[in-house]
Amino acid sequence: MEFMERKKVAFYTLGCKLNFSETSTIARSFVDEGFDRVDFNDPADIYVINTCSVTENADKRFKSIVKQAQKNNPEAFVAAVGCYAQLKPQQLADVNGVDLVLGATEKFKITDYLNDLTKNDFGEVHSCEIEDADFYVGSYSIGDRTRAFLKVQDGCDYKCTYCTIPLARGISRSDTLENVLKNAKEISEKGIKEIVLTGVNIGDYGKGEFGNKKHEHTFLELVKELDSVEGIERLRISSIEPNLLKNETINFVAASKAFVPHFHIPLQSGSNDILKLMRRRYMRELYVDRVNAIRETMPNACIGVDVIVGFPGETDEHFLETYEFLNALDISYLHVFTYSERDNTAAVEMEGVVPKNVRSKRSKMLRGLSVKKRRAFYESQLGSKHEVLFESENKEGYIHGFTENYVKIKAPWNPELVNTLKTGKLSKIDEDGMVRFEF
Repeated sequence: MEFMERKKVAFYTLGCKLNFSETSTIARSFVDEGFDRVDFNDPADIYVINTCSVTENADKRFKSIVKQAQKNNPEAFVAAVGCYAQLKPQQLADVNGVDLVLGATEKFKITDYLNDLTKNDFGEVHSCEIEDADFYVGSYSIGDRTRAFLKVQDGCDYKCTYCTIPLARGISRSDTLENVLKNAKEISEKGIKEIVLTGVNIGDYGKGEFGNKKHEHTFLELVKELDSVEGIERLRISSIEPNLLKNETINFVAASKAFVPHFHIPLQSGSNDILKLMRRRYMRELYVDRVNAIRETMPNACIGVDVIVGFPGETDEHFLETYEFLNALDISYLHVFTYSERDNTAAVEMEGVVPKNVRSKRSKMLRGLSVKKRRAFYESQLGSKHEVLFESENKEGYIHGFTENYVKIKAPWNPELVNTLKTGKLSKIDEDGMVRFEF
């Protein structure tokens, strides 16, 4: 594709870390084609919006982001890609100002669909049947100089009753071990200190590695191989299903040189009745077992939890069961999601719909519990020495960073600290909830 002058492209990403890693890969393909990447708030010739299907809010935000792009440049070509573009392509194409919508398999070939960047009268849709999304495209993102998100797996074979991800991303499939290691080396050669492993269901790693359903490698093998890559200071597992987090992995992370003591494990409900309705692949007893196994080997580990409130059939008793379960559990923070109806999921047909105001109240209660849990976790770390990876922004005279076990710290701004690892003491918790760091 030849243009007389260098065109400008800007990106906006909604949703998860996996989306961020894929946006970065798509962005690199534009740069390879001779585009200059600019900030989304700047005038550009093309705006690419990577969409998300997980929450209602992400759908609504899409329209306002399109408006923002049009405000920056009314003549700009606007393309939508990603999960929502796969699930509801026509709905996005009908949004005023959208020129191109690409589904799950097409998004990585976006530059092939651009001709002269003339705005279309109607949004043009190219989206596959999701059964065709059976090949793997590796990607990684470098959002800042400190950490990178490395995609190792895509898609999901689980059939949770609330989830559209299998419809949006297709079957579970993995990058080859060789390619993951190649990407990890590329990242470390750029001077980036931390890699976060990401995917839809990363504990399922190895399935579909060479286009077949059997496992060529396991998640544990992936972890062991990555731990030996030279130059990577830190490796972090982003989110892993409790039934796929094995003792062998926990024990390896506890003794490894690069993997940090931080786990994010989706629970979704503390009630076995609701877990069954959700078609999760474990009961709460297994979850307790996983948390205990981590605490035995890594007493200072940070453990984050995903939980959904307001699922159909969740009574006050079920919710209190979840609240009390989480309150008693030795975890560090919660990510709370309010259930929202999604077309073509089994949950939409279920009885016992929870009123929106009740969902909201339950969400608020669990967010309050999360604040309490995080505070208690931070307090348990005060007075101890930790290694901090410093980030690149000057935030009102302070530099921020994270300890290996995910305590957010602050220290007086010093540009020489950017992207360095330093050991020091966690002294006190400030009013903003961050921990003061002393060298």
